[in-house]
Amino acid sequence: MPVSESAMVRVDARERIIFPLDVPTLDAAKEWVQKLDGAVRFFKVGLELFTATGISLVPYLLEHNKEIFLDIKYYDVPATVKGAVQQVAQLGVSFATVHGNSAIIKAAVEGRGNSDLKLLAITVLTSFDNDDLKDLGLGATSVRDLVRLRAQKALEAGCDGVISSPQEAEMLRAMIATEIKPQSGSRFLIVTPGVRPKGSQKDDHKRHSSPAEAIKSGADYLVVGRPIRESSNPNQTAQDIVREMQDAFDESPRSSY
Repeated sequence: MPVSESAMVRVDARERIIFPLDVPTLDAAKEWVQKLDGAVRFFKVGLELFTATGISLVPYLLEHNKEIFLDIKYYDVPATVKGAVQQVAQLGVSFATVHGNSAIIKAAVEGRGNSDLKLLAITVLTSFDNDDLKDLGLGATSVRDLVRLRAQKALEAGCDGVISSPQEAEMLRAMIATEIKPQSGSRFLIVTPGVRPKGSQKDDHKRHSSPAEAIKSGADYLVVGRPIRESSNPNQTAQDIVREMQDAFDESPRSSY
């Protein structure tokens, strides 16, 4: 359903860039938070750091007024996922990821309860292409079709959004505009990794785009790691990306989340 002009807000791009703390120690993570002070406020704790340190960084980030994306990709039997998400909902993190079928996602939504935690369903990893789906025994399905299907299931199950490459963002935004319940009053979020400023290495992302392209296609949050981490001036690089994002957001007004 189209969003009325009165519901449009100016998005602050400084709130929409997420830096992944893909490091092996707590000290290294804290060092990156300090390096990016003033440029990045949202940080992702993924499998590497979580395996090494658990939730040890969460209190530190909250004390320093940072937002947290816990990217563990919960995937297990529904009862186990529900219990895990119940624990996460008490931590004060902003986003968490869940993977799997409708029953697993519904269990995660139940575990989240009435907390402010936003649950994001994984669609297809940005390192995958159609050949990778064949390798998984899904040769009859394209990446695009699988992303759409998983996004539909996530929407129906009560998820707050999805993780998807920027190449599918426009398709997903169009789908959401016609299928999301008008009375929900909130924006179904698209969070995109695989974002690379022009001239950057693509690394292992097979489905990628620039920050501006991702935003204009409908992405709400961008996860940007290696282009910042490998820069000679990470803070400045992050600010440059935010500036590009802001220009794109200003050209593409958003609803209120």
